[in-house]
Amino acid sequence: MPSEKACSLQCLSRPHADSSSPISLLITATGRGRANSATASAGCGRASSRSRSSSTIAVELTKENFDQVVSDNDFVLIDFWASWCGPCRQFAPVYDSASERHPDLVFAKVDTEAQQELAAAFDIRSIPTLMIVRDNVAVFAQPGALPEAALEDVIGQARNLDMDEVRQSVEEQKRAAEAGQSQSEAE
Repeated sequence: MPSEKACSLQCLSRPHADSSSPISLLITATGRGRANSATASAGCGRASSRSRSSSTIAVELTKENFDQVVSDNDFVLIDFWASWCGPCRQFAPVYDSASERHPDLVFAKVDTEAQQELAAAFDIRSIPTLMIVRDNVAVFAQPGALPEAALEDVIGQARNLDMDEVRQSVEEQKRAAEAGQSQSEAE
């Protein structure tokens, strides 16, 4: 896989007490989302995407096709899962149902057993984990099987994000991180 600097996916970072995941849109107790803290990039691969059909089927993401699928689509939901995982099996019909209700979005899956390198690149430590990528920016990542209403709410929040503001925030966070790194090197 390419180095972190070579990846086109940008991430919004968040501090989280029980996870070191570098990306997320924070969902507050009121159900409103907000972007937070410094940026990071995740490793990815390159190959081809799939075309949407009337029968919505999740794209199987691999390290070879991840970058192209994410780059070629404005809005991608990614379910990190494994066949032995009970909560993953419970979340699957909810995810599949949402894909049928939102044919304009790309629904993808990463089998964490078959794609351990890709799961490691995103520091996936708990499954299922749902990630949403808009315009090459990971705007949401959260472990746990979401109920249907919560998944719909998260999709709605991600749809309503002002991506110009998100990109501006990502750039500001990059500059702050670079300035902090330069300052620590000088000391």
